[in-house]
Amino acid sequence: MGKRTLGEVSEECRRRLVTHYGPGVSVWLDAVPTLMELAAERWKLTLGAYYDAGHASVVVTAGTLDGRPLLLKAWADPNRFRNEVTALRLWAGGPTAGVVEAADDLAVAALEMIGGRPGGGERPPREVPTVAAALQGLHTFGRRRRQPRELPSLTAYLHQEVRPRVRRRLESVDVAPWQGHIDAALPALVALEEDASRVTVLHADLYRENVLFDWLGHPRLIDPLPMVGDAAFDWAFWTVYYDLGHDIDARLASAARISRIPVPVLAPWCRALALDGLLFYLDTGDPRASRMDDVLAWLSAPTARNRS
Repeated sequence: MGKRTLGEVSEECRRRLVTHYGPGVSVWLDAVPTLMELAAERWKLTLGAYYDAGHASVVVTAGTLDGRPLLLKAWADPNRFRNEVTALRLWAGGPTAGVVEAADDLAVAALEMIGGRPGGGERPPREVPTVAAALQGLHTFGRRRRQPRELPSLTAYLHQEVRPRVRRRLESVDVAPWQGHIDAALPALVALEEDASRVTVLHADLYRENVLFDWLGHPRLIDPLPMVGDAAFDWAFWTVYYDLGHDIDARLASAARISRIPVPVLAPWCRALALDGLLFYLDTGDPRASRMDDVLAWLSAPTARNRS
């Protein structure tokens, strides 16, 4: 195997992870080249170059001795590493990236490279229904296989993180221009209840960049933040965030049709997630706040389509 020195991570990568984790992550970022080289040596891989994407990990292209392309992924947070690898292994054979190797001591894993290149292949014309079908398949795997006890629960996430931060931001952020839409959505967050019949292993981070496509145009869901909980959460997240401000009506209709969870059940989950997102964007000065407000307004409109 030819030895390759990666060099330091890029300044842009460093900026993203420091923003996400805080200045303390800099020590880990300095160690990343060594971690990657140790993993490559252990698994007899050749190293390529950094793939500069993501806010919570560092990714490097790699290959096996017989030429199979892989991605090496290193996590700054060992818990996040364990949860993601646990979920991907549970979903093995489903619409995700396969785990080829994993090293607990390094918090590094070798993952299947979707579509033979970083970022995957071309997106198909019928992207929305195709991704909806893949998400339903993912949830089916999560229900049929034993759910790992070590994964976080959606119940705890809502109770310990989402509701407290919404309350905190309502007190600290000037929300006067958005007060009407916030007041309309707040009861949905307070009243959310999970349905035990829908509990599965959730992806919980269904942004568009986390859905890649393989050689055949099949979607693969990557980079999960897995939790165990009501599938309605994933469908609502996908509806709101997958392509923020665009085609939300089509995604909500597709979500209801494929999941068989009625729109009046999904809509409060959508409003709750949109409220949390709006307050986050306002708190951080993110320009996407106006788009999220439009989403929240649409979800809160008293129409036959989305009334709860």
